[in-house]
Amino acid sequence: MTNAIKPASGTIKDGVFYYPVRVYYEDTDAGGIVYYANYLKFSERARTEFLRSLNINQQQEMQENHSGFVVRSCNIDYMASAVLDDELVISCQISELGAAYAVVHQEIRRGEDLLSALDVKVIYMNIETHRPTRIPAEFVERFKSMSV
Repeated sequence: MTNAIKPASGTIKDGVFYYPVRVYYEDTDAGGIVYYANYLKFSERARTEFLRSLNINQQQEMQENHSGFVVRSCNIDYMASAVLDDELVISCQISELGAAYAVVHQEIRRGEDLLSALDVKVIYMNIETHRPTRIPAEFVERFKSMSV
């Protein structure tokens, strides 16, 4: 029975990936609203599931090719607060794609309300040399299939 239970995995619709998140007590601060850094955690989970939905296995890449995606920069804009028990949806969409980097535009919404918007630049890096390297062609094709 437990093998049939899977974690939330999100869905792709019209070239955008959507990932659901519920706000738990542990996500909130003393004022009862989601602590600002947790929006980054929510968006990281969504990006991970986004890659997984494109059949990009980050652990396998690290082990076999000694490479993987790492965050280079993040620009985040907070518009409104989430609170305990809110059901949020985090979207991911490639907004820019270079030889060794991608920019992922993400939005965190509660229903139609936009709570936060992020632009996260990730680089594909060799973990042995700590230098950027070309994103594998098969990954580029998968990203492009999401309509860059």
